[in-house]
Amino acid sequence: MLTQTLDQQYLAHTYNRFPLEIVGGKGSLLRGADGREYIDLGSGIGVNIFGMDDDEWRNAVTAQLSRFQHVSNLYYSEPAAKLAQMLCERTGLKRVFFSNSGAESNECAIKAARKWAAEHKGPEYCSIITLRGSFHGRTLGTLAATGQDVFHRDYQPLPGGFLYAQPGECEALERLAAEHPCAAILFEAVQGEGGVRPIGQEFASCLQEVCRKHDLLLMADEVQLGNGRSGSLYGYMNYGLQPDVVSTAKGIGGGLPLGVTMFGERVADVFHPGDHGTTFGGNPVCCAGAVNTLSRIDDRLLEGVRERSDYLRRTLQAAPGIRSVTGMGLMLGLEIDIPAREFAERALREGVLVTTAKQKIRLLPALNIPMELLKTAAQALVHCAAE
Repeated sequence: MLTQTLDQQYLAHTYNRFPLEIVGGKGSLLRGADGREYIDLGSGIGVNIFGMDDDEWRNAVTAQLSRFQHVSNLYYSEPAAKLAQMLCERTGLKRVFFSNSGAESNECAIKAARKWAAEHKGPEYCSIITLRGSFHGRTLGTLAATGQDVFHRDYQPLPGGFLYAQPGECEALERLAAEHPCAAILFEAVQGEGGVRPIGQEFASCLQEVCRKHDLLLMADEVQLGNGRSGSLYGYMNYGLQPDVVSTAKGIGGGLPLGVTMFGERVADVFHPGDHGTTFGGNPVCCAGAVNTLSRIDDRLLEGVRERSDYLRRTLQAAPGIRSVTGMGLMLGLEIDIPAREFAERALREGVLVTTAKQKIRLLPALNIPMELLKTAAQALVHCAAE
């Protein structure tokens, strides 16, 4: 209880925490200060993609720590260069900028789009279209990009230059692009904070076509869905898209802060020295961990993600009290009969950790969670739904 008391006294009240202190764990089993073990279906909100205290990742990180922990971007470091090479080779994109978080990776994408459009189309082409229900971060810029009024309410005036389209409404998207001087469209293949909602193949194809027709950049926000969670390396790949810009974070760092913005051919050289920067982005310890993470996201792992996803869908869709299962891969949302927080608290009592997204339960387990452990957790959720 001491930790909870200190937290409540000294930390800003920005989180509605569950009454559990984590003190350790291994893989998808976490240990609480109460002495219980919990099956983790949240993985730090999609961060610990190989679970807690992963041996290979830890060894890669500590090996780099024994060399040097930080060097400014005025000098070269091998982990950042190697990670950038791996990302480009795996995606077909051309250059990478490293930062520290998903919001920063999206800020970089927004800046790149506006600079590219000003140079190629004119300075008035500065608007960026995002989608209703989207979530792109908590800086003022990425809050403005986020298509949810609830996140805008207390922080007016937000930066301008963003337009919002309704997912699935291609004609309305087309009108926005035709009637306004735009630079880009920014989208999530599955809207995570917006309720774990896939945009669907038809609308995904529409995004690509509108960008082609109006000479816009297509920018994929892969902060939560990326790095294997969708069952492909990145979620946009499931829709056959080829974005000009891709942002990611969370799982790529494996537990350390790392944001990534990747640029395709059209945008590869938009930035020049002094146009953008960061102190900690490309940190060698974070990048060394990410090199290990990315090297292990292979066909076998992705097949396992799809297998686990199929099992969860089959098991949970049939359960009384669960109305639907949405999402992609191991980013799934459960529409349930009771308030999401109440369900999450039931699951906690059953020894299973989940997160929420709007009125849904959001599942983000480690990509390699053992099947037997996943089955145990799924049956606990079935029990919670039936209470």
